[in-house]
Amino acid sequence: MILELLKPNVLTPWLLGMVFGIFVGATPGLTATMAVALIVPISFHMDPTAGLAMIIGVSFTAIFAGDIPATYLRIPGTPASAAATLDGHQMAKRGDGALALTLDLFCSAIGGLIGVTLLILVAPQLARFALQFSFYEIFWLAVFGLSLSALVSTGSTSKGWMSACLGVLLSTVGMDIVSGIPRYTFRHAGMLQGLEGVETMGWLTDGIRSLSIDLMSGLNFIPVMIGLFGLSEVFRNLARRQSDNTEGIAARERLPLGRSLLEIVRHWRTVIQSAVAGTVIGALPGAGADIAAWGAYGIAQKTSKNGDRFGTGIIEGVVAPTSANNAAIAGAWIPALVFGVPGDAVTAIVLGALMMYEIRPGPQIFQESGDQVRAIFAVALITQFLLIVAGLAGIKAFGWILRLPRGIVMTAVVVFSVVGAYSLRNSMFDVYVMLTFGMVGYFLESHRVPLAPMILGLILGPMVEEKLRVGLINSDGSFAPFFTRPICAVLVTLLVVTFIALPLARWMRRRRGAGVVPRGK
Repeated sequence: MILELLKPNVLTPWLLGMVFGIFVGATPGLTATMAVALIVPISFHMDPTAGLAMIIGVSFTAIFAGDIPATYLRIPGTPASAAATLDGHQMAKRGDGALALTLDLFCSAIGGLIGVTLLILVAPQLARFALQFSFYEIFWLAVFGLSLSALVSTGSTSKGWMSACLGVLLSTVGMDIVSGIPRYTFRHAGMLQGLEGVETMGWLTDGIRSLSIDLMSGLNFIPVMIGLFGLSEVFRNLARRQSDNTEGIAARERLPLGRSLLEIVRHWRTVIQSAVAGTVIGALPGAGADIAAWGAYGIAQKTSKNGDRFGTGIIEGVVAPTSANNAAIAGAWIPALVFGVPGDAVTAIVLGALMMYEIRPGPQIFQESGDQVRAIFAVALITQFLLIVAGLAGIKAFGWILRLPRGIVMTAVVVFSVVGAYSLRNSMFDVYVMLTFGMVGYFLESHRVPLAPMILGLILGPMVEEKLRVGLINSDGSFAPFFTRPICAVLVTLLVVTFIALPLARWMRRRRGAGVVPRGK
């Protein structure tokens, strides 16, 4: 089978797909989901093995490549890379950007290998467990992921919660997901009629009506993400009036491969626990790599002796999320293959491709399409090794760009941000959203309010609202199933323990740091 995969008709589109994944993942605004969606129509004209190899190569490389701009420019290339903006960017500011990205690359490959291995070994068992998740359990899973983002963010926990709640609030803009009624779209008839009565206000009425139409579809999280993490960085540079170049965060000519491997050996427990956690979370329908990355980051911070240093450029803070997000991709294939339930948006697209190839996902897939499933497993394993080669080339290429003067780099950031925001729906409205949230991000960070929880709130907000309301409709308005179902009870218990344990651990570390030893110690 290996020799069949290395034939030119399979290997060529496979490698081209990985190059495309590096480009898309490293370009703000172009997500891994978008990359897979663009590749799938092309793959239909290929042999099923070649087409699936192309899709798998794109998805794994795009997730890693999102860490490149997240580390150097604090702009996550994909939502799963948002956690990399914390410690990775702090390392880059110290001149260790190449080390951070080399760690990212090796840990992504290792996490992917662990995830694919677990996919091969325990797919049926984990898929049966994931299938038990109804809207009640998914609601608590989303709340758990949102809570972790607020609790593990740098600075004040209350500000982290404020940021997360603001993201959830922003997610409610647009059409109500249950009733279909517009919300926060300036469609109040009395307001518009009052303005129409003033002759000089016609232009304002037209503007509000146009804005209302644009807001009907809600705020897309990608322009918001680009604005918060990208343009706000440009505004900060303008405020500081820095005119130096980017040597401080540019990649070194020689990547520290040996040192990276030593650091991975030194933190092997964090790598393994993060990869396993990422696989399990990825196997839960609706979770995805972004929740997996934040979950692994929170677990690593909770179990580390250096938990208080997370967010300041610590290696464990780099290793944990990047080991988890690639493992989560493999985990998402578990319910997709065995039960036909997509684990995330990427596998939802992949399910359509499988059906076009006359591969029917479900409990009988191993009997009906055993050869194709084994080919998928083999491709996923080999992709992790090819990822190292493609990733090193991507890091080098991006590092050369960053050795340009800072003014040129910041101008390029603005240009790519505008293009990335506009390319989503060919809409200037998304560009205006990006500009607005660039200013919002600058304002919030000047008051030390973390931005990452806001993005996760914007992504998870619709899921939280939909599962809560559908669950209440299904239970005739009773909240009891949200607490009495066994898996819900476990998730609620974990949530409560996390709320108590993390603040308590921080308090204990502060006391030790101040030289105060609790009684009995």
